[in-house]
Amino acid sequence: MSVAVLYSRALDGVDAPLVTVEAHLANGLPSFTIVGLPEAEVKEARDRVRAALQNARFEFPQRRVTVNLAPADLPKESGRFDLPIALGILAASGQIPADKLQDYEFAGELALTGQLRPIRGALAMTYRATRDGRAFILPKESAHESSFVRAAEIYPAENLLQVCAHLAGRESLARHSASTQAPAPSYPDLNEVKGQSHAKRALEIAAAGAHSLLMSGPPGTGKSMLAARLPGILPPMSEDDALESAAIQSLGSSGFRVDHFAVRPYRAPHHTASSVALVGGGSNPRPGEISLAHHGVLFLDELPEFERSVLEVLREPLESGRIHISRAARQAEFPAKFQLIAAMNPCPCGYLGHPNGRCRCTPDQIARYRSKISGPLLDRIDLQIEVPAVPVDELAGRAEGESSATVRERVAAARERQITRQGKPNAQLGPKEIETHVTADADAETLLRHAISRLNLSARAYHRVMKVAQTIADLAGSERCTKAHVAEAIQYRRGLSTTA
Repeated sequence: MSVAVLYSRALDGVDAPLVTVEAHLANGLPSFTIVGLPEAEVKEARDRVRAALQNARFEFPQRRVTVNLAPADLPKESGRFDLPIALGILAASGQIPADKLQDYEFAGELALTGQLRPIRGALAMTYRATRDGRAFILPKESAHESSFVRAAEIYPAENLLQVCAHLAGRESLARHSASTQAPAPSYPDLNEVKGQSHAKRALEIAAAGAHSLLMSGPPGTGKSMLAARLPGILPPMSEDDALESAAIQSLGSSGFRVDHFAVRPYRAPHHTASSVALVGGGSNPRPGEISLAHHGVLFLDELPEFERSVLEVLREPLESGRIHISRAARQAEFPAKFQLIAAMNPCPCGYLGHPNGRCRCTPDQIARYRSKISGPLLDRIDLQIEVPAVPVDELAGRAEGESSATVRERVAAARERQITRQGKPNAQLGPKEIETHVTADADAETLLRHAISRLNLSARAYHRVMKVAQTIADLAGSERCTKAHVAEAIQYRRGLSTTA
């Protein structure tokens, strides 16, 4: 009896747990069994592996073949286990040496000809393999994605024969040495938006403190343009954040694009999207829009047009920065530290408060329209502003205002103050941390207590006003929140008026 042991990786949320592949050959009637909680595509590896070995001129053992994928309680999915299964059978049957298998991890889907096809989640698997001190052999088409992991030892291969020749010492695979320098991120510029100085100020505050923002205004006032320019004024991504974001992108259905490395994600799902599309799911849970927007922006246009049950799923990740997906057979957890930027019309027709006076919506119609957004969700949105129609003289003139690069410098300086002071953006502070890190002078405290009483703000709203005020102070370079900072923060919590 012969046994070969080698390593691969599964995918569990954004993690890539180790899978030990054990191939055992025994006497008896010829058979091929795969155990270890394999799903349908893994079970189908029996036919792919058999054909690939035969077409590569290897002998498929006419014995009782058992392949175990351990641990047995971890579900195994996709075709990435084809390559390690094939190598395990070849090593157990003595057709390739087994002494070097422990130094590598393997992943790749086999074509019937023995060619290797690209895999999903290569970046996440390479990150874990490198941390565990092993080199990674994978399909050539997935190698450049993996090269963003610093110090990773990656050996891309085009087919099964190349991998076997490398392990046998006859012809070594070339270590992947592609440059990991992605092009500089390119974003739309903020100075392309005409007018809307108040909205631009709110956008800068949102960027500086990682706050959520709701914009209300008639059609054509620039709400979508403003939202699309938020990623361009956010601070550059750190290497760890960029790797984490890229790992999540690699798990999505569209995969990871190398030219998007270190680019802030910007996700804008249509208002017909389901709750599963937002939070993720499936029998093998994959990330949804809120996780794909991790370290970036989630823009929800026409907010009241989303199903109310869909919007309610945002409440937990807005508070915790993570999303837990539970299914009958699987549970998964994905990070979801995104900035929510939402836009809506002020009324069903969209023209409440517009200078043309076209709106004929009744107060009841306006109230019903806005009631589609629940109070608890609105309470979690830090900044709520109105975006009015742009005057004709501003539209006719040239676009003026600060560029994204200028605003980004102020935002980066304010964010650096927050990281130095508390290790996180202001929006992510908990109640105890607010008491420790957010300080206000006596006049500011008096104004805030008065505003809480007059505006009937909740305890959550009180904390959010304090966090926004601290962000405004950070932008101004002030160590304490003054009365002016608190007054400006309160303006963004007064809600959306129902009159022009």
